Amino acid sequence: MDIQNFAPVIIFITFIGLVGWTITNQFGRTQLLVKSREDWLIDGIGLMIQGILIPLLQATLVYWLYQHLLPNHQGCLKLSPVLSFLLSFVLVDYLYYWNHRLLHNKLFWQVHQVHHTVTQMDVLGTSRNTLWTSLLIVYLWIHTLFLYLLAAPTGYLLGVSLTAALDLWRHSRLMIFVNSWFYQFLSPWLILPQDHAWHHCSEIYHCNYGANLKIWDKLHGTYYESKELPFAIGIPTSLTFIKKLLFPFS
Repeated sequence: MDIQNFAPVIIFITFIGLVGWTITNQFGRTQLLVKSREDWLIDGIGLMIQGILIPLLQATLVYWLYQHLLPNHQGCLKLSPVLSFLLSFVLVDYLYYWNHRLLHNKLFWQVHQVHHTVTQMDVLGTSRNTLWTSLLIVYLWIHTLFLYLLAAPTGYLLGVSLTAALDLWRHSRLMIFVNSWFYQFLSPWLILPQDHAWHHCSEIYHCNYGANLKIWDKLHGTYYESKELPFAIGIPTSLTFIKKLLFPFS
């Protein structure tokens, strides 16, 4: 199967696997049972937007925009698969780091706050957001731009798929045991679910902004390290369901 066709399959398999693990895990089942109807609805809408609407928007309107803005540059960027993968997995990750920090800035926080109303690490809450928040996230624009510019986007697409799969994982409760060799290997450089849980902590949420790599947080002094999970995550909000979806301003 060509990577262009296999890329969404990687994300789908990861999502189904994590949902399956959550259902078979006793704590995960309890977590789903106590989830409110409003949370189920807003999470379901968020997943549909992120999984269907945004890719459709990228493939049509945003791609069309670059065709008109850069008509002579389609396929002009000739990189090896390894370099195009690194472009996606490393360089774009750094852009996202700053994008994410900007969303925590006072000016944009209210647009991002709905994502932080998740009160349990839950793969279904990965895409919880106001309907139009994705328009402010760099992935929508930068991924489409590079897919337009790259002559061979195979490696780039692999990086996109891996980033999306890791995003699902780090929002889940599928933790790696801290005494395992796997944890020792991944922990120094990869953002793990333990790390992202602290980003969602109600008291220490101005940390661990990176998506894939810890290097950006360590470099800019925003890394918070703990092998334990926070006691509680999520922020309280008085926003109504409609405000959460459309107008998240107090």
